[in-house]
Amino acid sequence: MDKQQIVEQAKAIQPWIVGLRRQLHQHPELMYEEFETSKLVQSTLDELGIEYQKDIAVTGVLGTVGNGNGPCVALRADMDALPIHEQADVEFRSQVDGKMHACGHDCHTAMLLGAARLLKENEDLIQGTVKLIFQPAEEGGAGGEKMSNEGVLENPAVQRIFGLHVSAELPTGMLAARAGTLLAAAGSLRIVVHGKGGHAAMPHLAIDPVTTAAKIVVELQTIISRELDPLESGVISVTMMHGGEAYNVIPPSMEVQGTVRSLTMDGLKHLQSRVQEIATAIASANGCQAEVSFPGNDYPPTLNDEVCWEAGKTAGEEVLGEGKVLEMSPVMGGEDFAFYTQRVPGCFAFLGIGNPDIDATYSVHHPMFKVDEDALPFGSAIHVNCALNSLDDLS
Repeated sequence: MDKQQIVEQAKAIQPWIVGLRRQLHQHPELMYEEFETSKLVQSTLDELGIEYQKDIAVTGVLGTVGNGNGPCVALRADMDALPIHEQADVEFRSQVDGKMHACGHDCHTAMLLGAARLLKENEDLIQGTVKLIFQPAEEGGAGGEKMSNEGVLENPAVQRIFGLHVSAELPTGMLAARAGTLLAAAGSLRIVVHGKGGHAAMPHLAIDPVTTAAKIVVELQTIISRELDPLESGVISVTMMHGGEAYNVIPPSMEVQGTVRSLTMDGLKHLQSRVQEIATAIASANGCQAEVSFPGNDYPPTLNDEVCWEAGKTAGEEVLGEGKVLEMSPVMGGEDFAFYTQRVPGCFAFLGIGNPDIDATYSVHHPMFKVDEDALPFGSAIHVNCALNSLDDLS
């Protein structure tokens, strides 16, 4: 299939892709609650005549296209939204207070459905199998791990996997990634400092967990600034502090939450160990106790296979044009696409959706996040190109 034909066919169905994206955007669902999202994916695959399995990892869907005679590659999209109240001024804004597709997963799902349509319309060209993975719970729920554990990479065995993530830091029509480590190992942090409550006017009769928690927050930053090699990457960010209900009462406890990140799993475990040691020691020195935990799921670093990145780079350039695919430095965001690439070679890349003319300049996880929807057919075409090129390479 001519590469320009892929682009032309993708652009021809842009209104269809955008329509799906807007439906998803108006009805965001959090991790493992993507029931209506999953139904929309299923009904769309039904309309396209694509076979699929449903209810994988609660709400996940696995579609299959191709003749089954030959190699197997996979394309993945995530479906969940975030607990953020949308402030973006768009006509199709979220209809659910406190929930928003602020990370672009509505785009990812719509682009993969677009790719599914193009692949089905050209199924006679597919010598092998293309798996379409619609995954729940990327935002902290390790849906990729659960999908993998439930067999989406098997029967037939996936030999390469590709994923895209929209990015307002890149202008529309650009793609960026790199071989090796692209994204960080990431985990959550929770510290509860237990003291002794009392009247704020008589602090000597209490043991103040607020001042103790403040000391812990400040001291944790020195792990990065004074213990890590300056050329080594690490993040300890405290993002929430909760304690007390009245201005004149010292509370009995104080809760601190945040995230810990490194470019390696060993680095992540080291940082977690130091957080535990420092928080416990500071609390003890101030007459308090610190309960330290790392709840949720530790995501491994996202590693791009060199061969797969070269394939992805070629596929991107064939769709977007020469000079439109960039090599980027690693970033400290986390992605559960990493669970797939722990098992099979793969490539994860960022697709530009930035456009200052429509105020699409806000980063992901921001209540004003917007998308240049002209980028969506590019994403579908890149998915298709990655799949077809890889099947040819593997044959």
